[in-house]
Amino acid sequence: MDHNNILGAVLAGGKSQRFGEDKSQVMLEGKLLIDYILSEISSEFREILVVSNNKIDFKNSEKISRIEDFKKGLGPLGGVLSAMKWVKENNKNYKWVSTFPADTPFFKKEILQKFYKEIEIEKSKLFFIKSNMTRHNIFGLWSIDLLDKLEEDLNKGDRKVELWANSVGVKVIDMDFKNIDPFFNINTKQDLEKAKEKLKND
Repeated sequence: MDHNNILGAVLAGGKSQRFGEDKSQVMLEGKLLIDYILSEISSEFREILVVSNNKIDFKNSEKISRIEDFKKGLGPLGGVLSAMKWVKENNKNYKWVSTFPADTPFFKKEILQKFYKEIEIEKSKLFFIKSNMTRHNIFGLWSIDLLDKLEEDLNKGDRKVELWANSVGVKVIDMDFKNIDPFFNINTKQDLEKAKEKLKND
């Protein structure tokens, strides 16, 4: 598939309630947590949006910019819609939005490349990665064609990514990882300590 048709979007708009502070801004081995994912994916896209309502720090790059949610309190689906609306409002030519969380320091761009390679683009307007029996709903590829449906359903009160994706029809790309979980995400201070240990041992 044509990567020039894809906008990268890191969804960093969560409230980090379990963590107690904006976890995208915590330091992990001398590096901001959000910069782990940005460093991996920045070479894969012409432009990347960081969707966050906070004026956060992140990797300095001309291709990375921050936008706020068009409407606060809508969760990850609101972040996806905000990225889609940005495409339309700025007359960009992107046909797809590829989404990532801000809290997964072990994800590698090779996984993203494999994900794209396995996708049969005509089969769906929404694709997620699934690994070791778990579907990762924030690692997704969303067609811009879903914008109107997504906005309509959000206005009706739909908030859960899992349920909304199932309702519109989502295809999953299965991957297996035996020795490492590249989708390990940091929700708590304990998770942060685990990540520090893992980085020290690697």
